[in-house]
Amino acid sequence: ISVRRFDNVAERAQESNDNRKAPASGWAKRWPRARRAADSASVVRLILNQEHLQSVLVEALTTCRYRLTIATANVKAARVPLADGRRARSVLDLLRDLARKKVEVRLLHGAVPSGPFLRGLKDGLPAAMTMRRCPRVHLKAVIVDGRRMYLGSANLTGAGLGTKSERRRNFEGGIWTDEVGLIDPVTDMVQEVWSGAYCAECGRRQHCPHPLEEPDLE
Repeated sequence: ISVRRFDNVAERAQESNDNRKAPASGWAKRWPRARRAADSASVVRLILNQEHLQSVLVEALTTCRYRLTIATANVKAARVPLADGRRARSVLDLLRDLARKKVEVRLLHGAVPSGPFLRGLKDGLPAAMTMRRCPRVHLKAVIVDGRRMYLGSANLTGAGLGTKSERRRNFEGGIWTDEVGLIDPVTDMVQEVWSGAYCAECGRRQHCPHPLEEPDLE
C-alpha cells in the first residue's frame, strides 16, 4: 500500500480548509460541534489492562453515532472477539462497518501500520473513514461524538487493548470520561495535528517527508 502525498504543507492546509467550508451533510448536520456547559455529574472512570477491550473499544464502536476519532502511536490488525465468544474480527473491519453507517471515523497514527493492517487496506476504506500519519503522534485517545473520551497508554493493538492472552498483553492504564473540561482540549489538539497546524515549523521534517500522509487506496 502506498500513501497519498501532498507536495507541500500549504496544499494540505487548503484541503483542510476546503473540507471545513464544504456544506454539512449526514453526521455533520446532526452533530454540530459546540462548546458545552460542564456537567456537574461528569464521570471519570479508571480503565486498567484487559478492561480496555470492553470499556473502551467495544463501548466506542457500539455507541458512537456521528464521529469517532482515534489517536494512537501504533496500529495493528488486532482481532476483536465477537459476542458469541467463538469468532473474532479485525479492528479495521469493525471501523469500516462503523463508517459504512455514515459515522465519520478518523484515525491519526504515528507509526506505519503493521503488515496485516496494510494488507487489509487493499480492500479499501469507506468514504467516511480517513487515516493520517504524523510521526510525532504518541497520544492514545478515543473520542466518541465529542461527548466521551478515553485517554491513556493503550495503542490500537492487540497487546494494548487486551485481546492477547493474560500472559502476553501489555500493562495499560487510562481514564474514560464525559468531562468536557478534559475532552475539549484533547479534541482541539488532535484537530490541530490532523489539519497540519504544526507542520510548517516542525523540527522533525527529515523523518516526515510527506506530512500527514494518507493510504493511497487507488
